[in-house]
Amino acid sequence: MRVPSLTLAVAGAALLLPPMLADAAARGRAEPVVWREGDVRAADLLARVRDCTQISHGRLRSDAGRPASIAVCGTRRAVFWKADMDIDCDGQPGPRCNRRTDPSFSQATAYQQSDGRYLSAERLPYIVVPASSRIWDPVDDGVRGGSVAAVVYRGRVQYAVVGDIGPEGVIGEASYATAKGLGIRPGPNGGGTPSGVTYIVFKYSQVKPIESHAAAVAVGRRLAQQFVGGG
Repeated sequence: MRVPSLTLAVAGAALLLPPMLADAAARGRAEPVVWREGDVRAADLLARVRDCTQISHGRLRSDAGRPASIAVCGTRRAVFWKADMDIDCDGQPGPRCNRRTDPSFSQATAYQQSDGRYLSAERLPYIVVPASSRIWDPVDDGVRGGSVAAVVYRGRVQYAVVGDIGPEGVIGEASYATAKGLGIRPGPNGGGTPSGVTYIVFKYSQVKPIESHAAAVAVGRRLAQQFVGGG
């Protein structure tokens, strides 16, 4: 079940595509599934998050009403958690994310792009972090709007930014574009996956402008290489 994101204010963006794919996307065709953005393998990232040093003061839920079973873990360079993926379709309306396709649709996201508009869940890979609570305050661990994340699912790696804020105590949500890139069903109703997603957010990183997926990939590749290298 999708949990609607809390909204504060925010923006839109576009997947980085080669020219031919960009033209196809502009004509309304589906975006390609990402196998791996950059040269860091999913297996190498997962090896670095095999063990959890818990930094959350308790555990969070995958959805409202579900058992609190998800720990937020930390290393010197990153925080991470392993959860489901619910679909955030908020922000700029489009053919796939709007009030008709998503009864919980909101035109606002917690952060805005450089032109003051809200983010586009359809086009920008972003993840959702929970609102600050006694269980976990993301800001205390260097996680804020525009922070870079590596999202791993079934051998695929998708770089994304922190782009929205959800209910406190609930974790495991990402934009339509993030799910699409990972080969996860992206629809706001019936989309997502119940398990198997690893979210790795690099501490104190930030992409500017937040809507530049190309910048997120560039920063994410560099930080992921440092992370798997143990530096």
